[in-house]
This record gives sequence, structure tokens and C-alpha cells, in this order.
Amino acid sequence: MNIHEHQAKEILKKFGMSIPNGIVIFDTKEIPDKINKLKSTNFVVKAQIHAGGRGKAGGIKIAKNRKQLKKIAEKLFEKILVTHQTGAAGRKIKRLYIEETCDIAKEFYLSCLVDRTSSKIAFISSAEGGMDIEKVAKNSPEKIVTVKLNLSESINEKNAAKIIQPFALPTKLKKKAFSIIQAIYKVLVEKDASLIEINPLILTKKDDLLCLDAKINFDDNALYRHPDIVSLKDSNEEDPIESEAKKHDLSYIKLDGKIGCMVNGAGLAMATMDIIKLYGSEPANFLDVGGGASKEKVSAAFKIIMSDKNVKGILINIFGGIMRCDVLAQGLVEAAKETNLSVPLVVRLAGTNVELGKEILKKSNLKIISANNLADAAEKIIEATK
Repeated sequence: MNIHEHQAKEILKKFGMSIPNGIVIFDTKEIPDKINKLKSTNFVVKAQIHAGGRGKAGGIKIAKNRKQLKKIAEKLFEKILVTHQTGAAGRKIKRLYIEETCDIAKEFYLSCLVDRTSSKIAFISSAEGGMDIEKVAKNSPEKIVTVKLNLSESINEKNAAKIIQPFALPTKLKKKAFSIIQAIYKVLVEKDASLIEINPLILTKKDDLLCLDAKINFDDNALYRHPDIVSLKDSNEEDPIESEAKKHDLSYIKLDGKIGCMVNGAGLAMATMDIIKLYGSEPANFLDVGGGASKEKVSAAFKIIMSDKNVKGILINIFGGIMRCDVLAQGLVEAAKETNLSVPLVVRLAGTNVELGKEILKKSNLKIISANNLADAAEKIIEATK
């Protein structure tokens, strides 16, 4: 689960980090009242969407006075912002974060994440803050420091010193930098975050360290422990189809292709998407209905695939283990009739009650193309959607 920048900063502030003074607005009419809480006469206006690259896309603007602030805010509100992370469709700006400007002396990069490869907590730091860290990693890897730690209650000063080493801070600021490291680590552990990124962490001309931008991602599987985090969810930032899938406990991710996929098992789903690409097309989604899906769950999954207007054909690849092929077939038939199936449908079944499942599909009188194996299924759906 992702949250907005202003929400991430509020969490970090509660754990002791310094952030610039700011307000969030959901309507330009709120500006006159809320702006009085800020002391500065210069402001930074930031579009709040769940995507990086806002600055380059025109979603972050400087206002030199309150009159200019109002004009910028009115121009940004309801605008579709397209960045390298939003895709061509972009995201509509539904809220703005207005901050006091800062006198920046230096910009740093700092992040903390769960490193699944090593099963450790990794801190990544660089003196090249405010830039795309991916480009820095590619072009100047020596400028990035990675420190991996075993999970424990706190971070010792030796490891903290390694993390902030690229910043070359004066001695008087090192203590504050250590406290920032501890705060980030505490948020990650206590709130079950999977990533905390501060880019940039700035050194001001008054020798202070401030979090100028923040991003926090949370582990969905741990959200049941954090109703306070769940309350921060912005449904406007979620794909409506993905939101519907969550209601039915389906693992669904929308993609940009035209072949809808329904599979039981994450590994089998990945293999199915791979073979679609191998045969010359692109998957429209990742959809895992799970090993013990009911007839109702299968029906819901089918309807979700059909709700994507980009889908020109559907490939269903099921191995009946816990899930019986006849249950899947019955759910498919009902859903196909309800949605007035109008695109080619290729079904590959194997495992428990496979013959019974094939018989149900055959007697349905629906235009369903049967496949003997995964390669055969991929070939048939690609041909049917040409």
C-alpha cells in the first residue's frame, strides 16, 4: 500500500524527523484559511499523486507570493499529471501539499527497505540527492553506499556512521543524522513498511537536516495490524478494477496488453504471461484466483477480466489440485453467460475432475476453444485475437 507525501511526512514527524511546515488542501477554497498557518511568503506547491517524477511533469511549482500561489493551485487542481511512473493515462490531481520554501545548501538521498534477497534491512545513501537514484546507480555506482543490517531493536553508531558517510556532515550534525537513521528504522519495523525513501534529505544554509520529500510503502499482508495506516488509503489513486479484485480476495494486477489471463497459482500465472509474450502478444493482467477458489470467486474473476476494455481475448490456465476443474468450469459458464462473452476464450484444464470440467464447457454451447497444454493454449489465443 502506498500513501501520499504529506501523509508520509506526518508519520516521520511523529517519530522525531524534521520536516518543513506545510498544509494539505483538497479544494482551492481552503487556501485563504489554511495558508495563515504558514509563516513564509514563498511557497512550494506539490501535486499529491502516487507516482514519482512529479517535478519534471510540472506537478511541483514555486509561488513567490499568495496571489501567485492561488493561481498555481487553481491550475494544478483536477489536472491530469503524466509522469514516467503513471503511464500515458496519467493521474488526476485531487489534493495539493503547500510547504514553506527552504534555503538548500546540499541535497542527499536516503532510503531504508526490506532486502528480500539477503533477508536483511538495507539502508541506501548517496550525496546525489534530488536526482533519479536509478540513473546514479547506473552511471556512478561508486556514489551509492548500501549498508545491510540484521533485524534488531536499534542501530548502533558504527552502522549509522557508515550510512551517513557519503554526506560528509560536520561533527555537530552527525548526532542529528544518527537520530534520523534511528527514526526511519523504527518506522519501518513498527509500521511494517517495506520501503521508506527520503529524496532529498536536505542540509539547509542554517545547518539543519530536513526531509524535503518522502515516500513510504507498506506491506499489504501486515495492514490488519495497522488500522491507522489503512485509514490513509486514497481510493482515487487505485485502479478501480484492482480495487474490485481486492473485494473478492483475488490477486490482480492490471497490465497494458490485450490477452486477459486467469490462473490458479502465482508461478503458473507468471509462466502463462511469459508464454503469451513468447508467442507474440502481451498479457492484459496478472490474475491468480488461488488454489481453493469457489465457483463464485471464479465468476467474479472472469467478470473483472471482461471489465477491462483493452482485453481482446482470454486465456484460462488451470491446474486442478485443491481446486477442481468442474468447479472452475461451472463458474466460467455462468460468468460468460452473464457478461455476454464477446471475445475469444481459450481454456486449458488439467488435474482433478478435468474430464468433467471439459464436459461442462462443451455442453454450455459457448464458443470456448479447448487447449491440450500451455503452448497449445498460447498459440490458439494469439491466433484467435489477430
